[in-house]
Amino acid sequence: MLDLGLNGKVAIITGGSDGLGRAAAEKLAAEGARVAICARRKEHLDQAADEIRKATGGQVLAQVADVSRAADCEGLVNAVVAQWGAVDILLNNAGTSAAAAFEKVDDETWQADWDLKVMGAVRMSRLVIPHMKKRGGGRIVNITTVGGKAPQPRALPTSVTRAAGLNLTKSLANEYAADNIRVNTICIGLVRSAQIARRAKGDLEAHYAELAKQRVPLGRVAHASEFADLFAFLVSERATYITGASVNFDGGSGMTV
Repeated sequence: MLDLGLNGKVAIITGGSDGLGRAAAEKLAAEGARVAICARRKEHLDQAADEIRKATGGQVLAQVADVSRAADCEGLVNAVVAQWGAVDILLNNAGTSAAAAFEKVDDETWQADWDLKVMGAVRMSRLVIPHMKKRGGGRIVNITTVGGKAPQPRALPTSVTRAAGLNLTKSLANEYAADNIRVNTICIGLVRSAQIARRAKGDLEAHYAELAKQRVPLGRVAHASEFADLFAFLVSERATYITGASVNFDGGSGMTV
């Protein structure tokens, strides 16, 4: 068994009640990390936290927060530090899929996407980095997409905000390498999610199969648990020489390496 060295670490996962964030939280809790998850819907968040605790026996803190609001970000980090005294790991995962043609995207939509995906990551990183420095290092992973590297038509504003996330990742990795704070990004392709399920018409498995046939060389749509395995490795003691990297998690669908 590969020891990831995560036992006792303190992690914050934004957008942690569903999908990628929940899978990441469950994986880290199973590895012995203490995990804080945030989302905007309290009842749904509390339910997710309870289910993760039951599945893993781990320590999970649920904090309602909207990372597009500076006060919520500060409240989240303060709650975690008050509970556990430290922050070792941050997953900037909060975000939604917003994709439309350029002329259909108004100023309000641009601003909302920027505040959620870019400024959310900026705020959370700025808040946790001082705590990571006190611990002698830390790990930050930003969720972006393969479209941030090679945008498709009618993929705005997401393709632009995800490109900003790629730049933020490399900028932070370069600036904080001397502090032993490693910063990487996982570029997502197609992953099974509630968002995709809501758009499906008819049989969900048939929908996933058709998506995979059209867009994924490996021929299937990923499970969130597979993402969680990759995330756990990147923040583990087995990946201490990896920083400033962008890893495509896309089944080969991206047009860039």
